[in-house]
Amino acid sequence: MYKPLSILLLLVASASAHAEWLEASSDHFVVYGDTNERNLRRFAEQLERFDGAMRAVSGIAPSKPTPSVRLTVYLTGREQTLRSLAAQNGRSARYIAGFYIPSIEGPVAFVSTASAAREGDADIDTSMLWLLHEYAHHFRYMNSRFPAPRWLSEGSAEFFASASFEVDGSVVLGRPANHRTFELMRAPDVTVIDLVDEAHYAKRAGANRGYDAYYGRAWLLYHYLTFEPSRKGQLSRYIQGLAEGRSSRESAEAAFGDLEALDKDIGRYMGRSNFSVYKVKADLIPTGDIRVRRLTPGEAAIMPVVMRSKRGVASPELAEEIVREARAVAARFPMDAAVLAALAEAEGDTLDNAATLAAAERALRIDPRNVDALTHKAFALFHRARLAGDPNAMGDAQDALIALNAVETDHPVPLLYFYLSHTAVGLRPSANAIAGLEKAVRIAPFSYQASMALAHQRLLDGRIDDVRDLVLPVALNPHGGKRAERLRGWLTKLDTATPADTAALAAELRTMTQSGAGGAAESAPKDD
Repeated sequence: MYKPLSILLLLVASASAHAEWLEASSDHFVVYGDTNERNLRRFAEQLERFDGAMRAVSGIAPSKPTPSVRLTVYLTGREQTLRSLAAQNGRSARYIAGFYIPSIEGPVAFVSTASAAREGDADIDTSMLWLLHEYAHHFRYMNSRFPAPRWLSEGSAEFFASASFEVDGSVVLGRPANHRTFELMRAPDVTVIDLVDEAHYAKRAGANRGYDAYYGRAWLLYHYLTFEPSRKGQLSRYIQGLAEGRSSRESAEAAFGDLEALDKDIGRYMGRSNFSVYKVKADLIPTGDIRVRRLTPGEAAIMPVVMRSKRGVASPELAEEIVREARAVAARFPMDAAVLAALAEAEGDTLDNAATLAAAERALRIDPRNVDALTHKAFALFHRARLAGDPNAMGDAQDALIALNAVETDHPVPLLYFYLSHTAVGLRPSANAIAGLEKAVRIAPFSYQASMALAHQRLLDGRIDDVRDLVLPVALNPHGGKRAERLRGWLTKLDTATPADTAALAAELRTMTQSGAGGAAESAPKDD
């Protein structure tokens, strides 16, 4: 059973047991950890090298996201602390290696004390391996809205995560997934037909949906289709079939031919002693600057609160626990803007708008450009106006959103919430508000809330094809749970809808969208 107090004490003890917290900041990542500077710098550098290698192999041009869209990684320090964080909303976390939350405020990932990989060593730390897998998913979300089937999504993530960082600065991708060896050899088998036909897999697995070789076989099929000369071009033809509207199985049969023969082929392929790989040279993957700084004593003290808030707060009781700790830290560090901004977020999770505003304003008097304080000030003003149903009061929220936008022009929160500041009080969004929402989806395509808000607007505008393009990737998310299931049902209704059904469908979609509009983490963590 979940015991909130024991988790809080564990997190506080974990923070106080270590001497220092550091932050490593780079073009695509922010990493917080209580490790030494050399390890943290190398860790962040390797993450940047991994991003660069994926871009080189995928043919995606280098880009530098707005600061708040970078992936923030928290190194929790202990596996028990990581699992306590994962379980704080009642989720099972017995075997968890990490988790990822694609929040509109900025995507976050949590792992335990991940060590930088040893140069030239194919066997990397389990936490690092998990993080590379999740970043491969995040990379795809950022660069494509294509709704990949589960096997393709997980197989490609396993393919890229099986990486090594070489002494000469190069990165090797596509190494054998040694961490899946036991699974491939001992776990219940998963066939190619199971991979490309989820309904067949679900039916065959039946009630026994425990541990099997799904991830290992997905990796094996992806690796085989990528490197096997006799299958050249087949993976591209499969993806083209999906893009043209064919089912996964239909596309597979058209592109791969006899699926049972393919199953035998990948079985023989698994027995090879040598596997092809991609080696991306160092000069193709510049890492940019890696900036490391020591956190202030206040920032270090508030870190357990920050991690719990960023993880997402599911109950009033949990929110009260966290805010009590935040208030205690703020009393010790009353002039630390970062501490006060964290207090504002914790107060926001209790739905106390006045307390949130007070904490945010205190932080902004010290640091007028503090993005977290500006964000939670805007959230508090937005929620206050929405509860009152007062369009005039929403003007204060819009002013706060404009102030945040002035500090970080491409931050997705003001772009999304400026649009919501109209719809939340029954106003028709302006053309400028809709354009901002469209930009928010481009900047943060991983955000469920932004994508669904735009889908709702497109539905009202009669742009049905756009609606499907926005909803389908979320509906087909293999880790989407009940949300994805509801959206699949909604899409089925959309397919048979008449113009008279539009209002009801729009209302249903808006209800699903608003379920994530609390200003905290907008979705449950995806635990691979």
